[in-house]
This record gives sequence, structure tokens and C-alpha cells, in this order.
Amino acid sequence: MARIAIEAQNYFAPASAICIKCRMSVTQKDHTSRVLPQGKPARDVAGIGWSLATALLALIVAAPILAVLWSLTQASGDAWAHLGATVLPGYVGNTLLLMALVGVMTILLGVGSAWLIVSFDFPGQRILSWALVLPLAMPGYIIAYVYTDLLEFAGPVQTLLRDLTGWQAGDYVFPPIRSVWGASLMLSLVLYPYVYLLTRTSFQRQSVALVEATRVLGVSPAQAFLRVALPCARPAIAGGVALALMETIADYGVADYFGVSTLTAGIFRTWLGMGEPVAAAQIAAVLFLFAGALVFLERLNRQGTVANPLGRDVAASRITLPPLKSVGAILACALPVTFGFIIPAIVLVRYALMVGDPLLGTRFISFAANSLSVAAGAALVATGIALFLAYAERRDSAHANRLLVQLATLGYALPGAMIAVGILAIAGALDTRIAIFMRDALGMEPKLLLTGTVAGLLFAYVARFLTAAFNSTQAGLEKIHGTLDDAARMLGAGPGRVLRAVHLPLLRGPLLAGFLLVFIDVMKELPATLLLRPFNFETLATRTYRLASDERLAEASTSALLIVALGLIPTIMLSVSIARSTFRR
Repeated sequence: MARIAIEAQNYFAPASAICIKCRMSVTQKDHTSRVLPQGKPARDVAGIGWSLATALLALIVAAPILAVLWSLTQASGDAWAHLGATVLPGYVGNTLLLMALVGVMTILLGVGSAWLIVSFDFPGQRILSWALVLPLAMPGYIIAYVYTDLLEFAGPVQTLLRDLTGWQAGDYVFPPIRSVWGASLMLSLVLYPYVYLLTRTSFQRQSVALVEATRVLGVSPAQAFLRVALPCARPAIAGGVALALMETIADYGVADYFGVSTLTAGIFRTWLGMGEPVAAAQIAAVLFLFAGALVFLERLNRQGTVANPLGRDVAASRITLPPLKSVGAILACALPVTFGFIIPAIVLVRYALMVGDPLLGTRFISFAANSLSVAAGAALVATGIALFLAYAERRDSAHANRLLVQLATLGYALPGAMIAVGILAIAGALDTRIAIFMRDALGMEPKLLLTGTVAGLLFAYVARFLTAAFNSTQAGLEKIHGTLDDAARMLGAGPGRVLRAVHLPLLRGPLLAGFLLVFIDVMKELPATLLLRPFNFETLATRTYRLASDERLAEASTSALLIVALGLIPTIMLSVSIARSTFRR
């Protein structure tokens, strides 16, 4: 969610500005690093201090990733060989198949709806333009619980089918929802907005001259879409699909509930079922290769000149559809919203009113308090680190500095289970050394100080979702011209004072957006929470997962609804703001 918001903002951000000091056209980031006050060296003491602090902070945040990669050098005995000969090929195959199915479905849903919203006029278009983003607020594991309850043999859909036809068990074939195909459908219904938002923004920015030229030449809308609009939107489509696939490989709730053996599910089974932490970390390293490949392919798709030099920031006039085609367009745009948000929300509300959580009251308040406290704490820490890293990169855009920042913000592309495995490896090693020191040097009884603590859980959240806060902060900084920094420095202000006096007042909006995005992401996070939470520490996500796993969906509806309600806040803000830009003339 965070990255699509920043991508959408960056489409409308100015690319360059004229420097009033040197009369050169430079990007704002380059201006800050090139233009320095007279009489001051390019690398002063303060700058060196910021660089060292940036390196230290980036390495700390990236430590879980490095720990997982280090596991490849460790011996896991016969466990790895056993996994490779038995279940690992299945994990890889199911993960690849799930990614392929989700990729195709999200492209069909996201690109098709984006093209209809941008190119045609039909009743309900304005409402659907922002409603199409709503499924993004519905976690995948929650929608999986709902549809399993609706579509299983004893569910209302098959029961109604048997009542209407008189069929009995064995008289008909109903597609099984608990399968890799069902899992891909569930994930696609909540992940297609990634593709929809980026593609819609790309369609909006395509050249009016080209679109209108195709109409003058008599090219049909379908041909114009295939031959002009689609090729120009390829980088945006690739970015949206990459984000959807990153969430797919990170998913655990849907895969576990549907019994699909993916790499993420394999990490849990190997660690908790087999008791092989090293082998689990090595599976996480394989998962890292998948995430790295997605990042590489997405950036590869962005290379080359695909933007039109005639493009203007004004959308082409839309074609008014006749009544029959309008009905088709309405159905095409309304079906993803209906199945991805409206139906699950109605079912959850009904269950919550009829049954609800049996611990609603003091115990449930503690679950909500746990979720709110860790989400607020992680969001606050991540926002602070993001501000520091973004400002450090603005001050010094050297390759090494940028590389460190990229390493620190890689966590968003990685599954929560992988981050958790890396933190457990680090915490376990540190706890062992601390325990030995406490026993031998202090004569104290050894205790676990890091493993299974709230601190470890917060560390995982920050490492996983730092990118959300960083992208928002960086986008805000890029809109602050470098001449303000130069003026403050010439007046004798140091880096810290420039940040406090100049940038912070101008970054209130981006910092708040980054905080809110991290907060909502943490509220929904499941794999890292399951692996790292302290004993008897329940959050809304783990409460929903445990009740639904015991087939108690009606009782899980209360916590699930609260997660969805909190996720709606940034989703509606994002969809409405971009919808306004769609209809701006």
C-alpha cells in the first residue's frame, strides 16, 4: 500500500527545477548534493558523522536479512538433504504456480478496470473509481476464511444448490476452494488494487496527442488499448504486479488455511514441526531469491524510454458508452469490489452481530491494546528512522550511501516469516552469549532477554515496514527545493538544525502518512507476529488466525472487522485523492 501511494505521487511530482544560484537545470536531490556553501568542505565533520550513523543504522535494520543469508554457510545435517529430496521441490513448485496465477488474475482485474475508468464514461464511474481500491483493506487470510465458510460442503452456497436441485453428495462436482487455485483467487481479489492504482495513474499521464491521434485514424478503442496504451503502461503494470507478487510470496495465512505447501508455509513447518531452525533459515534464503528476482525484474521493466515526450498531465476526454456497453463496464468494475470487499464485509458484520468474540470485553480489549501499542510503537520508530535515512541520503547522494539506504529499506519486499527467522537467529545467538556471561561472570540464573520479547517483535515490524515510512518521507523531501538547505547552511545552521527548523515543518503531511501506513501494515501482519510474539501475547491478527483455524469464523469476525476498519482509513484517503486527480481537467 505504501509503495503504490508514493508511486502515484511521484507521477505528478516535478522532475526538475532551475537552480537560482548556478542557473543549471538539476534535479532537487542532485542540487542538494552539488551546491554547497562557500568556504565549507564537501565532507565536513558533521557529514562524516551522519554517514557513519547512516551506515550503522542501515546495517542494524538489515541484520535479519544478513542473518538469513549467513545461514547458507551453516551445516544443517541431514535436514536440508531430506527437505531437498522430499518437500522442497513441492514448496518451490506451489510458490511458482501461485505467483503465476496471481500475476495473471491481478493483471486482468487491475489493468482492465483501470482502462475502463480512465477511458470511458458510464453510470457509477466516479464511485467505482475509488471503490476499486477498497479490497486493499481486506487482509488475504480474512477473505480466505469468509469464502471457505461460504463455499464449503456445509456452507450456504452448496446447501442452497442441493436444496434447489435435490442433489446429494456425490451427485455433483463443486470446485474445491481449499486448493492452490482457490488461494490464488483469494489473494488476487485483495491484491489487484496494486496493479489498478499504478496502471490507472499511467493511463492518465499518457499523451493526449497520441490517444486523440488513434481516434482520428479510426482505430477502435480496443486496438488503441493494445497498440498504444498498454505498451506505454508496461512499467507501471510491472511495478503493480511485482508488489502483488511480493505480497503473495509473503503470505502465510491463506496458504496455511488452504493447505497449500508454499515456501513461507515450509518455514513454519520446518522450524516448528521438525525443530530445524537452520534448515528453516535456508528455506527463507531461497525465498529471498524469489523476492530479489521480483525486484530485479521490476527494475528491468522500467529501463528504457517508454514514456511519450508529447505527454501532458491532462487526461484525454473519455468516450461515453452506449447503455448496453455501460452495463458491461459497470459489471466489470463492480465484480472485483463486490467479491473482494462487499461480500466479505457483509458476512463479517452479520457474524459479529449474531455471535461475535466470546471474550468481547476485558480480554478482547487487551488484544486490541496489544495490537495498537505495537503498531503505534513500530510506526513511531520506523518514521523516525525513515526521516533520518531520507535526510542522510539527501545530504550525501554518494553511491555507498544510497546502497546502504537501499539495503535498509529492502524489508518491504521480503516476507515477514523471513524477517522473523533472521531476528530469531540473531536473538538466539545473543541470548546464548548473555546467558553464559550471566552464569559464569555474575553467578546469576540465565534468562532469555531478547528471544520472545516485544522488543524483538518491534524490531521485525520496523525491518519489514520501514520502506513504507521511508518512501513517504523521501517523496516529501524531494518536493523541498535544495535552495532552502543552502540558505540555512550559509546562515551557519548545522544538519540537525536544518532538519528541525526547515524540513520538519514542511514534512508533517508525509511523516503522518508514513506513520499511518506502517501502523496499518503492522495491524495486519501475521507471520512475523506468530513467530516472535511473547508467550500469551495475543494481537487482533493472531486472535483472528487462531479462531478461524479452529473453524470458529463467527467468533473471529469481531477482531477481523476491527482490522478491516482500521485498514480502511488510509485506503479511502488514498483512493479519494487519486480519484480526484482522475477527473481533474
